[in-house]
Amino acid sequence: MTSNRLRVGIIGADTKASWAGASHIPAIDAHPGLVLAAVATRHAESAQAAGEAFGAERWYANPYELIDDKTIDIVTIAVKVPAHRDLVFAALKANKAVYCEAPLGVSLDETREMAGAAGGLHTAIGLQGRLNPAVRRAIEIIALGKLGKLLSARVKATTFGFGPQSLKAYDYFNKAASGASFLTITTAHVLDIVEAVLGNIVEVDARTELLWPEIELTDTGETSVRDIPDHVDLIGKTAAGAVVSVQVLAGVPEHDAQFSFEIRGSLGVLTLTGNHLAGVQVGDLTLSASVAFNPPDRPIANGVGPTAASFWAGAAINVGEVYASLVHDITAGTFITPGFTHAVHNLQLIEAVKRAAQTGTRQRLPGEPTRSHIQPYFSQGNSHAA
Repeated sequence: MTSNRLRVGIIGADTKASWAGASHIPAIDAHPGLVLAAVATRHAESAQAAGEAFGAERWYANPYELIDDKTIDIVTIAVKVPAHRDLVFAALKANKAVYCEAPLGVSLDETREMAGAAGGLHTAIGLQGRLNPAVRRAIEIIALGKLGKLLSARVKATTFGFGPQSLKAYDYFNKAASGASFLTITTAHVLDIVEAVLGNIVEVDARTELLWPEIELTDTGETSVRDIPDHVDLIGKTAAGAVVSVQVLAGVPEHDAQFSFEIRGSLGVLTLTGNHLAGVQVGDLTLSASVAFNPPDRPIANGVGPTAASFWAGAAINVGEVYASLVHDITAGTFITPGFTHAVHNLQLIEAVKRAAQTGTRQRLPGEPTRSHIQPYFSQGNSHAA
């Protein structure tokens, strides 16, 4: 660490409504222990524009030069999934902490490879929904036994993406080879929140469908072929014995956007709800319950970055919680933040969902720890810490 604040370099920050600009930039700005030291893209013009727009100390047209910058403490990788591997390995070789967007790799083998290379370095994976303050409070309520025996749960989750239309720039999400799909992104985020609250899923039955095999690219008039599922229904059982039914819907318009996670126990009911059109991982969530609970912590960050489109509103909330956890880990020498090993676990679950749908056979997974522990840190400025 070169100063009292950890210095972050972001690869993939640009000014064209990028995810990094909408979430990572304002999350870093909101944390007193972080500073945006550098940004990088692959072109000098876009890199300079991003550096100026986001107030970075410097900019690089070569991402590997950012990685080699000895003043950088944390390298954030927010580019397309096929580019993750080489950048992750370079950052780990440079002995940097690495925050990589999810999914980590284009395949389970590639994800395992990166996780194995992390060694004792701090890593964070962009499965940020589990760190939402309302989710953390739900974990606490259940861990304290306030709902009694967990009986059942049901989830409905939507996204506006993966519908019958797309921009050409986003067509790679429709291709299995990219590693970035409806299952590995939208469904993976939903199931990660389920596991955070209820414990790891150890059995899963699933059905997937391809509802829109042909996609209209609205900006070019072309037709593209989607080769990945865009709908999933599943039933899972957690190591704690809770049964959960999950439906994830794609191509849902903004006015119908919904996330609802209702948990029924022998002593009460708990519900997490949200309505962000881009999915549960992006916006904030609301917690309600039939039992008493302290209000969720105030998030460290909110709003969007200076160049983000309005559909990313609130994108910094959950990402800010990942940075808060990572800063805590680096300064305290702990390893609490879900990192690359967790990315392997998440993709193993998605692969089990795929197998269940393809074979029509229930899939069993290892009975790992039953429930996410409560994060030991609380958001900056929180007045509700329990």
